Amino acid sequence: MTTFSSAPLWFVTRSAGLVSFVLLTLTLALGIAATQRALASRAWPRFATQALHRNVALLGVALLGVHIVSTVVDSYVNMGWSTVLVPGTSGYRPTWVSFGTLAFDLLLLIAATSLVRLRLPQRVWRAVHLTAYAVWPLSLLHFLRTGTDVHGTGLALAGACTAVVVGAVGVRLATNDEPAPLRTIARAHR
Repeated sequence: MTTFSSAPLWFVTRSAGLVSFVLLTLTLALGIAATQRALASRAWPRFATQALHRNVALLGVALLGVHIVSTVVDSYVNMGWSTVLVPGTSGYRPTWVSFGTLAFDLLLLIAATSLVRLRLPQRVWRAVHLTAYAVWPLSLLHFLRTGTDVHGTGLALAGACTAVVVGAVGVRLATNDEPAPLRTIARAHR
């Protein structure tokens, strides 16, 4: 039986990966909720959902960084630094690790364009941001096929996260509201 004292980086990698996946799930669900003007109210305005979305995303990316660094530094599997950004360079489960690499590359693109959002045309930022819908399933497949916690609790966690994302997408598709001009939204909340 592996213990924390015998393989601390392995435990750090696993736990950071699991928590970052849960935070990625919450980030996607909150991002979907933030687009729904119909879900906003005086008690919980849309900007609060957007702020929570950004903060959960930031925490998730930070833990993803811990997951990546601890994986590369750990000697459990041989992962070079190129694996972090270049898909197909892992000797360990190359297809499934590549899904994680692609998800990370897209997250970097989403984060970079979000930092300069006000300097980009809205349609460009939105097109890049919509790739988050690809990040989540890539991350799920990476977790299910690369992770060592896929049995029992890990599988239940993956199922719960899938239910959250499917539910959020279902709500998004069912409400299909169009953005109102800001002045109309401002008048509605007076």
